Amino acid sequence: MMIKPIRDRLYGRKFFPRGVQPPCRKEFTEREPIGMLIPKQELKVPLIQHIGAVCDALVKPREEVSFGQKIADADAPISAPIHASVTGKTGMATVAALPNGLRVPTIPITPAAEQENVVPANFLQQYMDRNWDSVEPNSYEPEAICEAIREGGVVGLGGATFPTHFKLKRSPDRPVDTVVLNGCECEPYLTSDHRLMVEAPEPIVVGLQLAVRAIGAQRAIIAIEHNKPDAIEIMRKVVKDRPNIEVAVCATKYPMGGERQLIPAVLGRIVPSAPKGLPLDVGVVMVNVATAHSIARAVVRNQPLTHRVVTVTGRGVAQPGNWLVPIGTIFSELIEACGGVTDRALKVLAGGPMMGPTVPNLNVPVTKGVGGITVMIEEETVHWKESPCIRCAKCVDFCPLHLSPTKIAHAVKFRDYFLANKYDMNACCECGCCSYICPANIPLAQYIRAGKLQWRLIQAQGQKS
Repeated sequence: MMIKPIRDRLYGRKFFPRGVQPPCRKEFTEREPIGMLIPKQELKVPLIQHIGAVCDALVKPREEVSFGQKIADADAPISAPIHASVTGKTGMATVAALPNGLRVPTIPITPAAEQENVVPANFLQQYMDRNWDSVEPNSYEPEAICEAIREGGVVGLGGATFPTHFKLKRSPDRPVDTVVLNGCECEPYLTSDHRLMVEAPEPIVVGLQLAVRAIGAQRAIIAIEHNKPDAIEIMRKVVKDRPNIEVAVCATKYPMGGERQLIPAVLGRIVPSAPKGLPLDVGVVMVNVATAHSIARAVVRNQPLTHRVVTVTGRGVAQPGNWLVPIGTIFSELIEACGGVTDRALKVLAGGPMMGPTVPNLNVPVTKGVGGITVMIEEETVHWKESPCIRCAKCVDFCPLHLSPTKIAHAVKFRDYFLANKYDMNACCECGCCSYICPANIPLAQYIRAGKLQWRLIQAQGQKS
């Protein structure tokens, strides 16, 4: 379905109907350059950091591993290999909790005693290198691009962690004409994508061009919210001489970074309802800016995904900043690099306050899907008492997917998961707009998230029987 892209009447910025506008809180880190973290403590590298099959370990306990070495892989088509993010020695296989609380198989790695050998010298400079002018993306074959992406372990770094090589495979049944680069970063507090666009725009654009080449699209659109004027200016300069790439300025609105909001905003195309409807159904593929950066490094320079940029922010951390972090680094070590938590710190989130889960402790690892750590103080985490629904329908009015969150939540509350599913529970993107806007302080998104988990368990039990 096609509609005319909606623009802000005053400024011409592209936007979507509904959604909310929470305080951005980007000022803590939006001007902080990306620093390099070299870990000293043991890393915990989970064997599943993506949507799809769990990887099998390729290394044994007490084995010496080198930086970038593949340490886990799977034969399943929807999966992504995992690489050592430091040079060191593996420990006994164990189980560790992910930031969302899920416990998964994990490979511990103790970094090398000599700090200069943990990662290659000048790795930060290599990662942020802007010398990509000689690269010709069209000289790479689509199949070779996807294979290099797969071997590099690249997944969606915007949070979804879907294996990128599978996403960019051409399908004759669903041809793609446009690739949308998601540079909105609409989640409050987080600035990792923003800083990457400011400090390393060239590899991002090269990665975007490689994605266009792989999927067989004709054009690309770089979508950035208008609260990032420096990123907009820099990206425009980089693409000014590159055909079929444009920069679209979007209104600052949450959740602008969602595919079912961003695609209608910039293209006027309505993505069919989840869970079966996909951007592919309207000829679009969406790629996050950090993912595009990793695509360029994997394809052009044969460098696997071992690190990612993480924002550590909030009033509860002494020195907020943006860090290039090895996958598997423990939250506590990263927070200590930022001066530790303050006396007023109360809650730590893996991500931002709208969608980030509260971590059970600081012994959880940074995974490919963790783009930020938000440390909040007591004043920001006041526990409002839940009261009965007043039937105001605000959750319906503000839901960007036109769902009825209160009906779904009530069905889950009374454990009627079949009724909740009839209300399109699985179409919910868990953005949290309903919880944010609810005057009765009902944790609607949390109810829906729990209901989706229970529904998956019911389906799994049904398949076994």
